[in-house]
Amino acid sequence: MSTSAVPSVLFVCVHNAGRSQMAAAFLTHLGGDRVQVRSAGSAPASAVNPAVVEAMKEAGIDISAEIPKVLTTEAVQSSDVVITMGCGDACPYFPGKRYLDWQLDDPAGQGVAAVRPIRDEIERRIRGLLAELGIEAVA
Repeated sequence: MSTSAVPSVLFVCVHNAGRSQMAAAFLTHLGGDRVQVRSAGSAPASAVNPAVVEAMKEAGIDISAEIPKVLTTEAVQSSDVVITMGCGDACPYFPGKRYLDWQLDDPAGQGVAAVRPIRDEIERRIRGLLAELGIEAVA
């Protein structure tokens, strides 16, 4: 863990337009200010997937203003937990960080109906992560 009392989590996927955006939004929503959240992509898209935005809106979370961000070494270094979602070898490795790889379907090119089960699985995993971090979900 970092020296601060608030754990930091980084979610990484290739385009930072779907899975990592949903995960970051759920962790922010459920963890509040008790966790620091980042997301990034090894090859960021120009915008968040519209089907992902719609699916998250159905869950009561608005991510329409989010913008895909590029993965930086600094983001990894300043995170306690790094969760990859299909970025492969593009993720830098630093000793002492906790790395998790979540195998999840890619919502790219999918409609809202296909994104919903991915969204729901991400929410389930985020709730489990919060429990592991000793943080009670606010919702």
